Amino acid sequence: MSKSLNASPFARFPSLAGLGLTFALAAGSALAAGEAGMIKTAKGSVLIERGGQRTVAVIGDRVMPSDTLVTGADGSVGITLRDNTRLSAGPNSVLSLDKFAFDSTTYAGELDASVKKGTLSVISGKLASSSPGTVRFRTPTSTLGIRGTEFVIEVPERGAR
Repeated sequence: MSKSLNASPFARFPSLAGLGLTFALAAGSALAAGEAGMIKTAKGSVLIERGGQRTVAVIGDRVMPSDTLVTGADGSVGITLRDNTRLSAGPNSVLSLDKFAFDSTTYAGELDASVKKGTLSVISGKLASSSPGTVRFRTPTSTLGIRGTEFVIEVPERGAR
């Protein structure tokens, strides 16, 4: 089985690609400076963990720096960050937004996120293209420095292969 280097990373996860397209088209509402982004799509079980509290995520909810998003077996979530980075987490995923800052005038800032398990597709936004090296995604075994692209991260549950 050959694998094309030019193939989109979304080819392996067509449902995430559709999810990404859905909320990418819906992007564009104004967010306050302290907010990281907004939930654009939510299906099935999706929770936001913030300050020790868990709440059910719904479309339109604000995502804050230091939030953790958790999807259940039937869940998926699409998030658009203030710099127009688009994140799509699939079922059984845990995504922590460790740091997020973005200046909409200078495009300076930082994005640091952790994928603890599950699947995350990313279409990078203005931070990755204008401030190379300021966007990082971590998994339990690696750190990715992003310089502007689209990609998928898959982290199996511990013990799974």
